[in-house]
Formats: sequence, C-alpha cells, structure tokens
Amino acid sequence: MLRRVITKLVLAMRNFPQWLVAQLLFVILKLLKLLPADAAIEFADRLVRFVGPRLKRHRLMLTNLRNAFPEKSEAEIAGIALKAWGHMGRQMAEYVFLDELFDFDPNQPGSGRVEVSGIPIFMDLLESRRPFIVFTGHTGNFEMLPVAGAAFGLYVTVLFRPPNNPYIADMVFNFRRARMGKLVPSHAGSSFHLARQLEAGQGVGVLVDQKFKKGQATTFFGRGVRTNPLLAKLVRQFECDVYPARCIRLPGNRYRLEIEPKISLPVDAKGRVDVNATAQMLNDKVESWVREYPEQWLWYHDRWGIKNMLD
Repeated sequence: MLRRVITKLVLAMRNFPQWLVAQLLFVILKLLKLLPADAAIEFADRLVRFVGPRLKRHRLMLTNLRNAFPEKSEAEIAGIALKAWGHMGRQMAEYVFLDELFDFDPNQPGSGRVEVSGIPIFMDLLESRRPFIVFTGHTGNFEMLPVAGAAFGLYVTVLFRPPNNPYIADMVFNFRRARMGKLVPSHAGSSFHLARQLEAGQGVGVLVDQKFKKGQATTFFGRGVRTNPLLAKLVRQFECDVYPARCIRLPGNRYRLEIEPKISLPVDAKGRVDVNATAQMLNDKVESWVREYPEQWLWYHDRWGIKNMLD
C-alpha cells in the first residue's frame, strides 16, 4: 500500500511541470476567448513574438532557417523567425475561434474571411464518394482543412501526432474530434485504421512533414531527413487518388484554402508506386509551399533531428 502511494507521488511530481504548462495555456486560451477574434489573434501574435525568441527553441529555429536558406542574411533569418513565432501565436488563438473563423459560403465566395481554391475538386470528392488521400504540411492554419471538409459533409479521417504534453494532448484531441470528424493518433497501429477507412471508400488526411525516425531516406531543403512511407504504401494497396492541400494566412486575419489537382505518383520498374521516390515528391511539394511563405511553417520543429547537437 505504501509503495503504491509513493509511486503515485513520484509520478505526480514528474508530471507536475507538464501539468503546470498545460494549466498556463488553458488560462491564456480562456482569456483570449474574452476578446473579439481579431483582437485575440493580434494579441497572441505579439505575445509569442515577445516570448518565443527568449526560449531555447529559438536557437533551433534560427539554425533550421540558416540551413534551409544559406543565401539569406542574418537580418532576413531573424525577421522570418520572429514572424514564425507570431504565426505560432496566431495558431494558438485561432483554436479558440476556429468555428467563427471558418465562414466560407459557397453561394457567396469572397464574402468572408475564408476563400477556397479548387472548389470543383472538392465537390467531385463530395459527390463521387471514393477512397482518396489528401496531404498537407504544417503551413498556415492546417487545422482549417479538415474543418472545412466536415462543415460540408466531407469527413476525412485525419492522422495526427498528439503533443508530447499529455494534458495538452487531451485538450487538442477533444477539440479536433468535435470539429474534424474521425481522428487517428499516430502510433504503431494507425496504418490499419487508415486502411480500413480507404477500404470503406472514404478519405484520409495526412501531414507529411513530420519527423519520422524509421522512414525513407530523403532530403528536405537539401538536407537529409527521414520521411514516413505510409502514404505511398496506402496508395499501393488501394490505388486511390492523392491530392495536395494547404492553408495560407492572408493579411487582415483572412485565409485561403487550396486543394490542388490530383498528382501522379512515381512508379518503380515493376509498375508499383515507388515508395522512396513518392516520399521525396511529398517533401518537394511541401518545400515549395514553405519557400513561398517561409514564415508560416513551424521552424521550431526538429525536422532534421539536430536539436541534441545544439543542447
């Protein structure tokens, strides 16, 4: 009995820092909710621009940017980093107001905050009901893509990686589940869940720019990374269409959602989808998006696995 009590106390002490960080975040989100959406987003932008450069992760962000853009000056790198922190703040505030922010009306396009490019593709997927995969990266407010689909009845099963903080992970999961339909946390059995959805003729959404230790050897911004082979393997099995999609933040707290025409994946000598070449193609697509709007990507993310080298 005593051992059990001691074990619980030790675990509680270990989890206390994560619990404290989560509680601080919850308080900030509740305070943001008291403000109008625009004011809250702008405030969060300024707050995280102030706090971010004072965190240890700022060093990783600067190193990632220097490695990705060796042609840019230190002033340019610092400017992108500061804006990137601001976009992280915006992401935090947008969680609170996401239902309000997504106001796209297909009968009055251009009348609200959100504009959509690729509506004919979206309508085709909505009406034909066939298995498909949509992939994106951590650009703009990537959370808005599945919200947009669910708002019009196109429910996509989304593969996501929960935050490392378990208390924040629970909050994020509950928030997403209420607005995005089916969610599959990234773990050992997640591929089977996605396969079942495709087998049932439904859609799957995948973030393809996450760190994946045992993935395919590829490059991203000319540097070696490991990329998840899941998308290519699912296409091999189900021969489903693949569509790139992204969200772009626009001035004035507006957003553009883009779904691009389906892409043809590379095949190997046997005519099967080439897993490694497909992984590289996905990286190249995300890289092209990031080069266009570098401040809207998550540069604090340890995509290249160099964080331990900086500590």
